[in-house]
Amino acid sequence: MIWTLFLALFFLETESSLTQSAAIVPQDPTLTIGSSIRVTCSVKPELNLKAENLYWTLNGRRVPSKFYTVLNSTALNLTLNNLNGSKQQSGDNLLCHSTDGRILAGTCLYVGLPPGKPVDIICWSRNTKDLTCKWTPGSEGETFLRTKYTLKYKLRWYGRDKECQEDHTADPYSCYIPKDLALFTPYEIWVEVSNRLGTASSDIITLDILDVVTTDPPSDVHLSRVGELEDQLIVRWSSPPALKDFLFQAKYQIRYRVEDSTEWKVVDDVGNQTSCRLAGLKPGTVYFVQVRCNPVGIYGSKKAGIWSDWSNPTAASTPRSVSERIAGVCDPKSGEQNSTFRRELKQFFGWVKKHAYGCSGLSIKLYDQWRVWLQKSHKTRNQVLQGDKS
Repeated sequence: MIWTLFLALFFLETESSLTQSAAIVPQDPTLTIGSSIRVTCSVKPELNLKAENLYWTLNGRRVPSKFYTVLNSTALNLTLNNLNGSKQQSGDNLLCHSTDGRILAGTCLYVGLPPGKPVDIICWSRNTKDLTCKWTPGSEGETFLRTKYTLKYKLRWYGRDKECQEDHTADPYSCYIPKDLALFTPYEIWVEVSNRLGTASSDIITLDILDVVTTDPPSDVHLSRVGELEDQLIVRWSSPPALKDFLFQAKYQIRYRVEDSTEWKVVDDVGNQTSCRLAGLKPGTVYFVQVRCNPVGIYGSKKAGIWSDWSNPTAASTPRSVSERIAGVCDPKSGEQNSTFRRELKQFFGWVKKHAYGCSGLSIKLYDQWRVWLQKSHKTRNQVLQGDKS
């Protein structure tokens, strides 16, 4: 055990002495993109290594010897021209090796750009409880160097500078302030940025939290038929609960689409009401609907708020047209349509056994849910058939 420890210490000391017996100059230089650099690897004479037998690697790849210059028996130069940005923000690894591949010395090259001035700072507050800000990193964008962005803020007429401490997890150009924000007092907000090549600062923006409020999406969104009207559906929803105690005038927006389409139609003039009737729809068609909210004039603010995210989609189908219903059941010449109707009824009752309990479960809403399920089943089956044909 003691002998093993002695050998380990011997090898560590030998390796350390080898490392100290060679050096690269300059150490860890920082350069702008397009620059050139000359580095020198010098070894001590007692290593009995000739400079002409040394070689260089950059990020694990051997650098061609045409870029080498032998200064003397113990010093080898390397010249690199028109450098590109660092492949890794922690620097590019440049190593000097002996003939047998041992690493004699190393350095890091930091090649990049100074940070640009951050621009386009945009902030919003969800339900007046927090503040999120994002920005654009400047005209140069990527710097190829580890670059630190710091969002700073303070009350406009008094108070000390504060830093946003939240980690940039989702977006490197954003920051989240979760609490301890004042209302009715404007804030000054700016972004400072720095890296090994310099620093920059954005312009200062001034805002009041009440002027940049957005809400949670409207809750309890329901879509239902309007009696037997084949071209209409009615949407109902509840106001965002987090703002129920605030003085504000909300305005809402609705969008809807046909199940098999990706194009949404938007209804803008909904106002402050929490229901809306959609007309001019196609009979016997499944529609998806979403609602969003914009809080206007919270506590007397003169600015409109910011639109919330869209609510989760809800679906319902319009009734089939009267002519289709009559033709499907009563026309003695429509045997194929009649059998289709019987088949759909059989599928419906089979589906009900799995998804409903007792007769009380039978309703138009349950039928709408089945129609959505049926449409999806048909769509999936058609995709499979098309795949088999191809």
